[in-house]
Amino acid sequence: MTHAMLKGSNVPVEAAAVRAVVCWSPSPEVSVVDASALLLGADGRVRSDDDFVFYNQPRHPSGTVWSLGKRRLGSAMRDTIQADLTRVDAEVERVLLVASAESLPFEGVRDLRLLLLDAAAGENAEPYASFEIRAETGAETALICGELYRRGGEWKFRALGEGYSNGLIGLATDFGITVDESAAPDPAPTPEPPPVPAPAPAYGYPEPPTAPPAPYGYPPQPDPYGYPQHEPDSGLPLMGPQFIR
Repeated sequence: MTHAMLKGSNVPVEAAAVRAVVCWSPSPEVSVVDASALLLGADGRVRSDDDFVFYNQPRHPSGTVWSLGKRRLGSAMRDTIQADLTRVDAEVERVLLVASAESLPFEGVRDLRLLLLDAAAGENAEPYASFEIRAETGAETALICGELYRRGGEWKFRALGEGYSNGLIGLATDFGITVDESAAPDPAPTPEPPPVPAPAPAYGYPEPPTAPPAPYGYPPQPDPYGYPQHEPDSGLPLMGPQFIR
């Protein structure tokens, strides 16, 4: 018997291992939906980035939660996460079951639902639970479809349908996943300013007028400017040919 779930409702899970199947009908707006899982501790956060099972990390290191990948069934598509609940680490209290749509809003995703099956019964067995998911605003780009959680030493399933508008990265970050920002493109280099031309060299102070030549046949005339000569307002020696000896 299939339990038709409403948002917020829960049912006990008696199976030792389950398959959470995200189903949808492809459309021109959204052709691909990805299923993923986050394993959370008692504080509601992942213990490390290893607790995130998704398309780039399809298997948890413990081997207890993994992705079975996508397949078509008739006109519908499905992406499946399997969890061996009897072997999940004791520190893990919740397993979130997530759907994301290539950063596109879920208003374009048709016939979205989550099926929970007993893994031992086979893929074509009657689902243990079924949850028809309707995004609240349609602008969500990631959804927590439901969660498997421990209660009194037993596992239960709760239907959630909680949406995020900042995609799978935003959702995962909220639960403690570290996003690798090194993959982001480097900013464009800032163009260097054109070189500033060097200033014209300073040539010192104007040279004093040249002394008139001494009359022919007479002894040399004394330098009319004296030695050394100083410019009145600067106190610096004048630079000119009269200093060349």
